[in-house]
Amino acid sequence: MADYVAALDHGTTSTRFLVFDRAGRVVSSAQQEHQQIYPKPGWVEHDPAEIWQRSCDVIAGAMQAGGLRPSDLAAIGITNQRETTLVWERATGQPIANAIVWQDTRVAPLVAAYAADGGQDRFRARTGLPLASYFSALKLRWLLDNIPGARASAEAGELLFGTMDCYLLWKLTGGARSGLHFTDVTNASRTQLMNLETLQWEPELLADFDIPASLLPRIVSSSEVYGEAELSPIAGVPVAGVLGDQQAALFGQACFRPGDAKNTYGTGCFLLMNTGEHIVPSRCGLVTTVAYKLGSQPPVYALEGSIAIAGALVQWLRDDLGLISSSAEIETLASSVADNGGICFVPAFSGLYAPYWKDNARGVLAGLTRYVERGHVARAALEATAYQTRDVLDAMERDSGISLASLRADGGMVHNSLLMQFQADILNRPVICPEIQETTSLGAAYVAGLATGFYRDTDELASHWAEHRRWTPEMEEPRRAELYRQWKKAVTRSFDWVE
Repeated sequence: MADYVAALDHGTTSTRFLVFDRAGRVVSSAQQEHQQIYPKPGWVEHDPAEIWQRSCDVIAGAMQAGGLRPSDLAAIGITNQRETTLVWERATGQPIANAIVWQDTRVAPLVAAYAADGGQDRFRARTGLPLASYFSALKLRWLLDNIPGARASAEAGELLFGTMDCYLLWKLTGGARSGLHFTDVTNASRTQLMNLETLQWEPELLADFDIPASLLPRIVSSSEVYGEAELSPIAGVPVAGVLGDQQAALFGQACFRPGDAKNTYGTGCFLLMNTGEHIVPSRCGLVTTVAYKLGSQPPVYALEGSIAIAGALVQWLRDDLGLISSSAEIETLASSVADNGGICFVPAFSGLYAPYWKDNARGVLAGLTRYVERGHVARAALEATAYQTRDVLDAMERDSGISLASLRADGGMVHNSLLMQFQADILNRPVICPEIQETTSLGAAYVAGLATGFYRDTDELASHWAEHRRWTPEMEEPRRAELYRQWKKAVTRSFDWVE
Protein backbone atom coordinates (compact mmCIF):
# COMPACT_ATOMS: atom_id res chain seq x y z
CA MET A 1 0.00 0.00 0.00
CA ALA A 2 1.29 3.47 -0.92
CA ASP A 3 2.40 5.52 2.07
CA TYR A 4 2.98 8.90 0.45
CA VAL A 5 1.64 11.60 -1.84
CA ALA A 6 3.75 13.99 -3.89
CA ALA A 7 3.63 17.38 -5.59
CA LEU A 8 5.40 18.83 -8.60
CA ASP A 9 5.62 22.49 -7.59
CA HIS A 10 6.63 24.74 -10.48
CA GLY A 11 7.11 28.33 -9.37
CA THR A 12 8.28 31.53 -11.00
CA THR A 13 11.95 31.03 -10.11
CA SER A 14 12.32 27.31 -9.39
CA THR A 15 10.75 23.87 -9.68
CA ARG A 16 10.48 21.40 -6.79
CA PHE A 17 9.25 17.87 -6.21
CA LEU A 18 8.18 17.08 -2.65
CA VAL A 19 6.97 13.82 -1.13
CA PHE A 20 4.71 13.99 1.94
CA ASP A 21 3.61 11.43 4.48
CA ARG A 22 0.00 11.13 5.61
CA ALA A 23 0.46 13.85 8.26
CA GLY A 24 1.73 16.32 5.67
CA ARG A 25 5.39 16.11 6.67
CA VAL A 26 8.08 16.28 3.96
CA VAL A 27 9.95 12.98 3.61
CA SER A 28 11.96 13.83 0.49
CA SER A 29 12.44 16.80 -1.82
CA ALA A 30 14.57 18.30 -4.58
CA GLN A 31 14.65 21.79 -6.07
CA GLN A 32 16.29 23.56 -9.02
CA GLU A 33 16.11 27.17 -10.21
CA HIS A 34 15.51 28.13 -13.81
CA GLN A 35 16.63 31.14 -15.81
CA GLN A 36 14.75 34.43 -15.86
CA ILE A 37 14.93 35.89 -19.38
CA TYR A 38 14.52 39.65 -19.93
CA PRO A 39 14.69 40.33 -23.70
CA LYS A 40 13.42 43.93 -23.41
CA PRO A 41 12.35 46.29 -20.62
CA GLY A 42 9.11 44.93 -19.15
CA TRP A 43 9.46 41.56 -20.90
CA VAL A 44 9.89 38.39 -18.80
CA GLU A 45 10.20 34.93 -20.33
CA HIS A 46 10.98 31.31 -19.38
CA ASP A 47 12.43 28.55 -21.52
CA PRO A 48 9.90 25.66 -21.53
CA ALA A 49 12.56 23.09 -22.42
CA GLU A 50 14.61 24.13 -19.39
CA ILE A 51 11.56 23.93 -17.14
CA TRP A 52 10.69 20.43 -18.33
CA GLN A 53 14.29 19.30 -17.81
CA ARG A 54 14.29 20.81 -14.31
CA SER A 55 11.01 18.99 -13.61
CA CYS A 56 12.48 15.66 -14.70
CA ASP A 57 15.60 16.28 -12.63
CA VAL A 58 13.82 17.18 -9.38
CA ILE A 59 11.41 14.25 -9.69
CA ALA A 60 14.31 11.85 -10.14
CA GLY A 61 16.30 13.58 -7.40
CA ALA A 62 13.58 13.45 -4.77
CA MET A 63 12.66 9.85 -5.54
CA GLN A 64 16.30 8.78 -5.35
CA ALA A 65 17.01 10.78 -2.18
CA GLY A 66 14.08 9.14 -0.43
CA GLY A 67 14.82 5.66 -1.77
CA LEU A 68 11.32 5.66 -3.23
CA ARG A 69 9.65 3.59 -5.93
CA PRO A 70 6.56 4.58 -7.95
CA SER A 71 4.49 2.12 -5.88
CA ASP A 72 5.25 4.18 -2.76
CA LEU A 73 3.19 7.10 -4.11
CA ALA A 74 -0.60 7.12 -3.98
CA ALA A 75 -0.88 10.17 -6.21
CA ILE A 76 0.87 13.24 -7.60
CA GLY A 77 -0.49 16.77 -7.68
CA ILE A 78 0.73 19.71 -9.76
CA THR A 79 0.90 23.32 -8.69
CA ASN A 80 2.25 26.12 -10.81
CA GLN A 81 2.95 29.77 -11.41
CA ARG A 82 -0.31 31.04 -12.86
CA GLU A 83 -1.06 33.18 -15.95
CA THR A 84 2.30 32.37 -17.55
CA THR A 85 1.41 31.57 -21.14
CA LEU A 86 2.79 28.94 -23.49
CA VAL A 87 1.88 27.68 -26.97
CA TRP A 88 3.37 24.50 -28.41
CA GLU A 89 2.99 22.23 -31.44
CA ARG A 90 0.46 19.46 -30.99
CA ALA A 91 2.47 16.97 -33.08
CA THR A 92 5.95 17.56 -31.66
CA GLY A 93 5.58 19.34 -28.31
CA GLN A 94 7.94 22.05 -29.56
CA PRO A 95 7.07 25.50 -28.11
CA ILE A 96 6.61 28.20 -30.72
CA ALA A 97 8.34 30.71 -28.40
CA ASN A 98 9.46 31.11 -24.83
CA ALA A 99 6.68 31.21 -22.24
CA ILE A 100 5.49 34.74 -21.45
CA VAL A 101 5.64 35.07 -17.67
CA TRP A 102 2.81 36.54 -15.59
CA GLN A 103 4.96 39.58 -14.70
CA ASP A 104 5.51 40.49 -18.37
CA THR A 105 4.04 43.86 -19.47
CA ARG A 106 4.45 43.71 -23.26
CA VAL A 107 0.68 43.62 -23.78
CA ALA A 108 0.09 46.95 -22.01
CA PRO A 109 -0.83 48.64 -25.33
CA LEU A 110 -3.41 45.92 -25.94
CA VAL A 111 -4.80 46.48 -22.45
CA ALA A 112 -5.24 50.16 -23.21
CA ALA A 113 -6.86 49.44 -26.58
CA TYR A 114 -9.39 47.01 -25.07
CA ALA A 115 -10.10 49.30 -22.12
CA ALA A 116 -10.81 52.18 -24.49
CA ASP A 117 -13.88 50.24 -25.62
CA GLY A 118 -15.86 49.46 -22.48
CA GLY A 119 -13.41 50.30 -19.70
CA GLN A 120 -10.98 48.28 -17.62
CA ASP A 121 -13.83 46.22 -16.12
CA ARG A 122 -15.55 45.28 -19.39
CA PHE A 123 -14.94 41.54 -18.78
CA ARG A 124 -15.05 41.54 -14.97
CA ALA A 125 -18.70 40.43 -14.59
CA ARG A 126 -18.05 37.18 -16.47
CA THR A 127 -14.43 36.47 -15.52
CA GLY A 128 -13.90 38.23 -12.18
CA LEU A 129 -10.83 39.94 -13.66
CA PRO A 130 -10.04 43.48 -14.80
CA LEU A 131 -8.18 44.12 -18.02
CA ALA A 132 -4.48 43.96 -17.13
CA SER A 133 -1.21 42.71 -18.57
CA TYR A 134 -1.23 40.10 -15.78
CA PHE A 135 -3.69 37.58 -17.23
CA SER A 136 -3.22 35.04 -20.03
CA ALA A 137 -5.68 36.00 -22.77
CA LEU A 138 -3.78 38.99 -24.12
CA LYS A 139 -0.45 37.16 -23.80
CA LEU A 140 -1.92 34.40 -25.97
CA ARG A 141 -3.27 36.98 -28.41
CA TRP A 142 0.21 38.54 -28.62
CA LEU A 143 1.85 35.19 -29.43
CA LEU A 144 -0.67 34.48 -32.19
CA ASP A 145 -0.19 37.92 -33.69
CA ASN A 146 3.60 38.21 -33.39
CA ILE A 147 5.12 34.75 -33.93
CA PRO A 148 5.33 34.13 -37.69
CA GLY A 149 2.81 31.54 -38.84
CA ALA A 150 1.32 31.07 -35.36
CA ARG A 151 -2.20 32.24 -36.11
CA ALA A 152 -2.51 30.14 -39.28
CA SER A 153 -1.21 27.08 -37.44
CA ALA A 154 -3.61 27.71 -34.55
CA GLU A 155 -6.59 28.01 -36.88
CA ALA A 156 -5.51 24.74 -38.51
CA GLY A 157 -5.63 23.01 -35.13
CA GLU A 158 -1.87 22.39 -35.03
CA LEU A 159 -1.11 24.27 -31.79
CA LEU A 160 -1.97 23.88 -28.12
CA PHE A 161 -2.18 26.60 -25.46
CA GLY A 162 -1.74 26.17 -21.76
CA THR A 163 -0.58 27.68 -18.55
CA MET A 164 2.33 25.80 -17.02
CA ASP A 165 0.16 23.23 -15.21
CA CYS A 166 -1.32 22.24 -18.55
CA TYR A 167 2.07 21.88 -20.22
CA LEU A 168 3.54 19.83 -17.36
CA LEU A 169 0.51 17.53 -17.20
CA TRP A 170 0.70 17.02 -20.98
CA LYS A 171 4.41 16.18 -20.75
CA LEU A 172 4.03 13.90 -17.70
CA THR A 173 1.30 11.85 -19.34
CA GLY A 174 3.08 11.17 -22.61
CA GLY A 175 3.45 14.44 -24.50
CA ALA A 176 2.93 14.26 -28.27
CA ARG A 177 2.15 10.53 -28.06
CA SER A 178 -0.57 10.45 -25.40
CA GLY A 179 -0.42 13.64 -23.34
CA LEU A 180 -3.58 14.91 -21.65
CA HIS A 181 -4.44 18.48 -22.64
CA PHE A 182 -6.29 19.49 -19.45
CA THR A 183 -6.23 22.48 -17.14
CA ASP A 184 -8.02 22.82 -13.82
CA VAL A 185 -10.64 25.42 -12.98
CA THR A 186 -8.27 27.52 -10.84
CA ASN A 187 -5.79 28.03 -13.65
CA ALA A 188 -8.55 28.47 -16.24
CA SER A 189 -10.00 31.23 -14.07
CA ARG A 190 -6.74 33.20 -14.53
CA THR A 191 -6.87 33.30 -18.32
CA GLN A 192 -9.76 35.79 -18.65
CA LEU A 193 -11.37 33.32 -21.03
CA MET A 194 -13.45 31.21 -18.61
CA ASN A 195 -16.91 32.11 -17.35
CA LEU A 196 -16.86 31.98 -13.54
CA GLU A 197 -20.40 30.63 -13.31
CA THR A 198 -20.34 27.94 -16.00
CA LEU A 199 -16.64 27.02 -15.52
CA GLN A 200 -16.38 26.73 -19.30
CA TRP A 201 -14.57 28.68 -21.99
CA GLU A 202 -16.79 31.61 -22.99
CA PRO A 203 -17.36 31.76 -26.79
CA GLU A 204 -17.92 35.52 -26.72
CA LEU A 205 -14.63 36.06 -24.88
CA LEU A 206 -12.78 33.90 -27.40
CA ALA A 207 -14.27 36.05 -30.15
CA ASP A 208 -13.39 39.28 -28.34
CA PHE A 209 -9.76 38.18 -27.90
CA ASP A 210 -9.62 36.53 -31.36
CA ILE A 211 -8.51 33.14 -30.04
CA PRO A 212 -9.35 29.86 -31.84
CA ALA A 213 -11.13 27.39 -29.55
CA SER A 214 -9.02 24.49 -30.88
CA LEU A 215 -6.03 25.81 -28.91
CA LEU A 216 -7.68 25.43 -25.54
CA PRO A 217 -7.40 22.57 -23.05
CA ARG A 218 -10.32 20.79 -21.46
CA ILE A 219 -11.28 22.33 -18.11
CA VAL A 220 -11.39 19.79 -15.26
CA SER A 221 -11.79 19.89 -11.50
CA SER A 222 -8.85 20.44 -9.15
CA SER A 223 -9.12 16.95 -7.64
CA GLU A 224 -9.72 13.91 -9.84
CA VAL A 225 -7.63 11.20 -11.45
CA TYR A 226 -6.65 12.61 -14.85
CA GLY A 227 -4.30 9.80 -15.92
CA GLU A 228 -1.00 8.13 -15.06
CA ALA A 229 2.51 9.53 -15.22
CA GLU A 230 4.78 8.00 -17.86
CA LEU A 231 8.08 9.44 -16.61
CA SER A 232 10.17 6.49 -15.40
CA PRO A 233 10.80 7.46 -11.73
CA ILE A 234 7.03 7.86 -11.22
CA ALA A 235 5.64 5.67 -14.00
CA GLY A 236 2.11 4.51 -13.33
CA VAL A 237 1.44 6.90 -10.45
CA PRO A 238 -1.95 8.65 -10.81
CA VAL A 239 -1.74 12.38 -11.54
CA ALA A 240 -4.81 13.41 -9.60
CA GLY A 241 -4.72 17.07 -8.62
CA VAL A 242 -3.94 20.49 -10.07
CA LEU A 243 -4.12 23.88 -8.36
CA GLY A 244 -2.66 27.25 -9.27
CA ASP A 245 0.02 28.05 -6.74
CA GLN A 246 -1.91 30.59 -4.68
CA GLN A 247 -5.01 28.42 -4.53
CA ALA A 248 -2.74 25.53 -3.53
CA ALA A 249 -1.36 27.59 -0.64
CA LEU A 250 -4.92 28.45 0.45
CA PHE A 251 -5.74 24.73 0.42
CA GLY A 252 -2.50 23.78 2.15
CA GLN A 253 -3.26 26.34 4.87
CA ALA A 254 -6.60 24.54 5.45
CA CYS A 255 -8.62 27.64 4.61
CA PHE A 256 -11.76 25.63 3.95
CA ARG A 257 -14.36 27.92 5.57
CA PRO A 258 -15.75 31.15 4.13
CA GLY A 259 -13.75 34.00 5.62
CA ASP A 260 -10.54 31.98 6.02
CA ALA A 261 -7.60 33.83 4.44
CA LYS A 262 -3.87 33.44 3.87
CA ASN A 263 -1.06 35.53 2.42
CA THR A 264 1.83 33.97 0.51
CA TYR A 265 5.10 35.88 0.51
CA GLY A 266 7.01 34.70 -2.54
CA THR A 267 8.21 36.27 -5.78
CA GLY A 268 4.99 38.24 -5.59
CA CYS A 269 2.56 38.44 -2.71
CA PHE A 270 -0.94 36.96 -2.85
CA LEU A 271 -3.71 37.36 -0.31
CA LEU A 272 -6.70 35.04 -0.80
CA MET A 273 -9.94 34.74 1.14
CA ASN A 274 -12.30 31.79 0.82
CA THR A 275 -15.81 33.07 -0.02
CA GLY A 276 -17.50 29.66 -0.19
CA GLU A 277 -19.77 28.67 -3.06
CA HIS A 278 -20.71 32.29 -3.74
CA ILE A 279 -19.09 34.52 -6.34
CA VAL A 280 -18.26 37.81 -4.61
CA PRO A 281 -17.72 40.62 -7.14
CA SER A 282 -15.02 43.08 -6.12
CA ARG A 283 -15.72 46.80 -5.93
CA CYS A 284 -12.37 47.65 -4.36
CA GLY A 285 -9.76 46.52 -6.87
CA LEU A 286 -9.46 42.80 -6.11
CA VAL A 287 -10.13 39.85 -8.40
CA THR A 288 -12.71 37.11 -8.03
CA THR A 289 -11.30 33.67 -8.74
CA VAL A 290 -11.97 29.96 -8.30
CA ALA A 291 -10.36 28.69 -5.08
CA TYR A 292 -10.78 24.97 -5.84
CA LYS A 293 -13.23 22.35 -7.04
CA LEU A 294 -13.12 18.87 -5.53
CA GLY A 295 -14.37 16.30 -8.03
CA SER A 296 -18.09 16.70 -8.70
CA GLN A 297 -18.66 19.00 -5.72
CA PRO A 298 -19.63 22.64 -6.35
CA PRO A 299 -16.76 25.06 -6.90
CA VAL A 300 -15.44 27.17 -4.04
CA TYR A 301 -14.56 30.78 -4.87
CA ALA A 302 -12.15 33.33 -3.44
CA LEU A 303 -11.34 37.01 -3.43
CA GLU A 304 -7.70 37.68 -4.25
CA GLY A 305 -5.33 40.58 -4.01
CA SER A 306 -2.28 40.05 -6.24
CA ILE A 307 0.98 41.94 -5.68
CA ALA A 308 3.55 41.61 -8.46
CA ILE A 309 6.78 42.32 -6.59
CA ALA A 310 7.62 41.10 -3.08
CA GLY A 311 10.53 38.65 -2.82
CA ALA A 312 11.47 39.69 -6.37
CA LEU A 313 12.51 43.06 -4.94
CA VAL A 314 14.99 41.34 -2.63
CA GLN A 315 16.29 39.34 -5.62
CA TRP A 316 16.72 42.59 -7.56
CA LEU A 317 18.71 44.17 -4.75
CA ARG A 318 20.89 41.02 -4.70
CA ASP A 319 21.34 40.21 -8.38
CA ASP A 320 21.08 43.58 -10.13
CA LEU A 321 22.32 46.12 -7.60
CA GLY A 322 24.65 43.90 -5.56
CA LEU A 323 23.40 45.46 -2.34
CA ILE A 324 23.45 42.01 -0.68
CA SER A 325 25.11 38.75 -1.68
CA SER A 326 22.30 36.44 -0.50
CA SER A 327 18.59 36.97 0.11
CA ALA A 328 18.97 36.10 3.78
CA GLU A 329 21.29 39.09 4.25
CA ILE A 330 18.43 41.55 3.69
CA GLU A 331 17.19 41.13 7.26
CA THR A 332 20.62 41.74 8.78
CA LEU A 333 21.16 44.83 6.64
CA ALA A 334 17.67 46.18 7.34
CA SER A 335 18.17 45.59 11.07
CA SER A 336 21.31 47.75 11.05
CA VAL A 337 19.11 50.87 11.11
CA ALA A 338 16.25 51.85 13.42
CA ASP A 339 13.79 52.83 10.70
CA ASN A 340 13.50 53.51 6.96
CA GLY A 341 15.22 56.90 7.14
CA GLY A 342 12.16 58.65 5.77
CA ILE A 343 12.03 56.79 2.44
CA CYS A 344 9.40 54.62 0.75
CA PHE A 345 10.13 52.06 -1.97
CA VAL A 346 7.24 51.41 -4.39
CA PRO A 347 8.34 48.38 -6.48
CA ALA A 348 6.07 48.90 -9.48
CA PHE A 349 8.47 47.12 -11.83
CA SER A 350 5.57 45.47 -13.67
CA GLY A 351 3.09 48.22 -12.96
CA LEU A 352 0.86 48.03 -9.92
CA TYR A 353 -1.55 45.13 -9.43
CA ALA A 354 -4.28 45.04 -6.76
CA PRO A 355 -5.92 47.24 -5.69
CA TYR A 356 -4.65 49.90 -8.14
CA TRP A 357 -4.29 48.08 -11.51
CA LYS A 358 -1.96 50.65 -13.05
CA ASP A 359 -0.04 49.11 -15.95
CA ASN A 360 1.70 52.43 -16.56
CA ALA A 361 3.10 52.78 -13.03
CA ARG A 362 6.82 52.20 -12.46
CA GLY A 363 9.05 51.80 -9.45
CA VAL A 364 9.73 54.79 -7.20
CA LEU A 365 12.16 55.37 -4.32
CA ALA A 366 10.71 58.44 -2.63
CA GLY A 367 11.96 60.72 0.16
CA LEU A 368 15.71 60.40 -0.50
CA THR A 369 18.18 62.57 1.41
CA ARG A 370 21.93 62.29 2.00
CA TYR A 371 21.09 60.71 5.36
CA VAL A 372 19.85 57.55 3.61
CA GLU A 373 22.24 54.59 3.36
CA ARG A 374 22.14 50.91 2.40
CA GLY A 375 20.34 49.77 5.52
CA HIS A 376 17.50 52.22 4.95
CA VAL A 377 17.03 51.00 1.37
CA ALA A 378 16.96 47.38 2.58
CA ARG A 379 14.43 48.23 5.27
CA ALA A 380 12.22 50.18 2.88
CA ALA A 381 12.31 47.23 0.46
CA LEU A 382 10.99 44.88 3.14
CA GLU A 383 8.41 47.39 4.32
CA ALA A 384 7.07 47.67 0.75
CA THR A 385 5.77 44.10 0.95
CA ALA A 386 3.97 44.83 4.23
CA TYR A 387 2.45 48.07 2.94
CA GLN A 388 1.21 46.41 -0.24
CA THR A 389 -0.37 43.66 1.87
CA ARG A 390 -2.12 46.33 3.96
CA ASP A 391 -3.51 47.88 0.76
CA VAL A 392 -4.92 44.53 -0.30
CA LEU A 393 -6.23 43.50 3.11
CA ASP A 394 -8.11 46.78 3.54
CA ALA A 395 -9.74 46.27 0.14
CA MET A 396 -10.60 42.66 0.96
CA GLU A 397 -12.33 43.57 4.20
CA ARG A 398 -14.39 46.22 2.40
CA ASP A 399 -15.36 43.79 -0.37
CA SER A 400 -16.19 40.84 1.88
CA GLY A 401 -17.60 42.65 4.90
CA ILE A 402 -15.41 40.35 7.01
CA SER A 403 -12.80 41.70 9.43
CA LEU A 404 -9.82 39.38 9.77
CA ALA A 405 -8.81 38.66 13.35
CA SER A 406 -5.40 37.39 12.18
CA LEU A 407 -3.54 36.58 8.98
CA ARG A 408 -2.10 33.17 8.11
CA ALA A 409 1.23 33.61 6.33
CA ASP A 410 3.41 31.30 4.24
CA GLY A 411 6.13 31.49 1.61
CA GLY A 412 9.85 32.06 1.73
CA MET A 413 9.70 35.52 3.27
CA VAL A 414 8.04 34.30 6.50
CA HIS A 415 11.53 33.37 7.68
CA ASN A 416 12.28 37.10 7.84
CA SER A 417 11.21 38.04 11.37
CA LEU A 418 11.79 41.76 10.82
CA LEU A 419 9.32 41.74 7.93
CA MET A 420 6.75 39.62 9.76
CA GLN A 421 6.87 41.87 12.84
CA PHE A 422 6.47 44.97 10.69
CA GLN A 423 3.59 43.24 8.88
CA ALA A 424 1.80 42.64 12.18
CA ASP A 425 2.50 46.24 13.20
CA ILE A 426 1.22 47.86 10.01
CA LEU A 427 -1.88 45.59 9.92
CA ASN A 428 -2.51 45.91 13.66
CA ARG A 429 -3.34 42.23 13.94
CA PRO A 430 -1.40 39.00 14.53
CA VAL A 431 0.43 37.25 11.70
CA ILE A 432 0.63 33.46 12.10
CA CYS A 433 2.99 31.01 10.42
CA PRO A 434 1.97 27.30 10.28
CA GLU A 435 4.04 24.36 11.52
CA ILE A 436 4.14 22.83 8.03
CA GLN A 437 5.41 25.68 5.86
CA GLU A 438 5.48 24.00 2.43
CA THR A 439 1.86 24.98 2.01
CA THR A 440 1.79 25.37 -1.79
CA SER A 441 3.22 21.93 -2.48
CA LEU A 442 1.14 20.49 0.35
CA GLY A 443 -2.08 21.86 -1.14
CA ALA A 444 -1.36 20.14 -4.46
CA ALA A 445 -0.54 16.89 -2.67
CA TYR A 446 -3.73 17.19 -0.62
CA VAL A 447 -6.09 17.48 -3.61
CA ALA A 448 -4.36 14.56 -5.30
CA GLY A 449 -4.65 12.53 -2.11
CA LEU A 450 -8.35 13.30 -1.80
CA ALA A 451 -8.98 12.16 -5.39
CA THR A 452 -7.38 8.76 -4.75
CA GLY A 453 -8.79 8.14 -1.26
CA PHE A 454 -5.42 8.60 0.43
CA TYR A 455 -7.15 11.30 2.50
CA ARG A 456 -10.73 10.97 3.72
CA ASP A 457 -11.95 14.58 3.62
CA THR A 458 -11.01 18.19 4.35
CA ASP A 459 -11.67 17.69 8.07
CA GLU A 460 -8.76 15.25 8.15
CA LEU A 461 -6.59 17.79 6.33
CA ALA A 462 -7.59 20.59 8.71
CA SER A 463 -6.47 18.45 11.65
CA HIS A 464 -2.89 18.61 10.31
CA TRP A 465 -2.69 22.41 10.58
CA ALA A 466 -0.86 23.76 13.62
CA GLU A 467 0.59 27.13 14.55
CA HIS A 468 4.36 27.45 14.49
CA ARG A 469 4.95 31.13 15.29
CA ARG A 470 2.90 34.26 15.90
CA TRP A 471 3.90 37.91 15.56
CA THR A 472 1.69 40.38 17.47
CA PRO A 473 1.42 44.15 16.88
CA GLU A 474 3.72 46.36 18.95
CA MET A 475 3.52 49.70 17.12
CA GLU A 476 1.58 52.68 18.50
CA GLU A 477 -1.34 53.83 16.35
CA PRO A 478 0.00 57.36 15.59
CA ARG A 479 3.23 55.89 14.22
CA ARG A 480 1.31 53.28 12.20
CA ALA A 481 -0.96 55.92 10.69
CA GLU A 482 1.93 58.22 9.76
CA LEU A 483 3.96 55.49 8.09
CA TYR A 484 0.98 54.30 6.07
CA ARG A 485 0.13 57.88 5.05
CA GLN A 486 3.67 58.27 3.67
CA TRP A 487 3.32 55.01 1.77
CA LYS A 488 0.04 56.05 0.14
CA LYS A 489 1.66 59.33 -0.89
CA ALA A 490 4.62 57.51 -2.43
CA VAL A 491 2.32 55.16 -4.37
CA THR A 492 0.71 58.10 -6.14
CA ARG A 493 4.16 59.20 -7.32
CA SER A 494 4.53 55.93 -9.26
CA PHE A 495 1.35 56.48 -11.33
CA ASP A 496 1.42 57.28 -15.06
CA TRP A 497 5.20 57.05 -15.48
CA VAL A 498 4.79 55.33 -18.86
CA GLU A 499 2.89 57.53 -21.26
